[in-house]
Parts: sequence; C-alpha cells; structure tokens
Amino acid sequence: MIRKNIKKILVPLDGSKNSLRGLDEAIYLARQCHATITGLYVIPIYPRNFTDIIMPYQIHLTKSAKKFMESAKTTCAQKGIMFKSKIIFGSPIMEIDYMAKNKGFDIIVIGSRGQSGLKEAFLGSVAKAIIHKSRIPVLVIK
Repeated sequence: MIRKNIKKILVPLDGSKNSLRGLDEAIYLARQCHATITGLYVIPIYPRNFTDIIMPYQIHLTKSAKKFMESAKTTCAQKGIMFKSKIIFGSPIMEIDYMAKNKGFDIIVIGSRGQSGLKEAFLGSVAKAIIHKSRIPVLVIK
C-alpha cells in the first residue's frame, strides 16, 4: 500500500545499474504520490596524503557524477517528476543518513548494491548501513 503523505523522496545514486533501478522505482512512487525526488551522488573522500595522487581520479568522478545526474534529471522530466540533484564529497553512509535526518525526506529508495568492489552476501555495505541507521522508511531495490 502506498502512503499518500510521501512528498520528498531521497534516492542515493552512484552510476550503477542498481541505482538506476532505484531511480525507476522512485519515479513510480513519486508519480503515485505526487512527490519530488532528490538524487544524492556522494563521491568518496580519501585521506589527505592520497589527495595529490588521486586528484585526477576525483576530477573524473565529478565529471562522471554530473553527467549521470543530468541523465537522471532528464529521465525524471520525461515522466513529469521534479528532480533535484546534489553532488557532494564525503562518506556515502554518513551523508545519506545526514540528508535523510535533516532535510525532511519521507522515504529513501536505494539500490541493493552499488559500484563498490566489495560484494556482501545479499546487500551492499551502504544499503545495509542505511537500513540499520535510518529513522525513515527505506525501500531497497534489487
């Protein structure tokens, strides 16, 4: 049963196929509830002593994130859904949890696994952590 009081949906995105499936489900939910979607793309930060070495990689990740978020915005616009994008640097778990707690979201729609190199048995480490930390409903998309 869909709650009609869902007005703000947070969708963590990382460019993976599962995050796109999460976006598709969020679009479906937003259409049913007349809600808006905020896509959050968190680029991981690294220790200070590695910054000089990986700076070109972070620049590449930022460009890739912007391109992905534009594509997500276009997908939402084609289906009549308002999409806001936010790209930040930080710890994905901490930043998703912070946004969910402090920005008034009604639900988080997250893909079960992202682009992490480490695979867990059923859920990705970020999705698993968000399920345990979140005070709002979490919809996990496989």
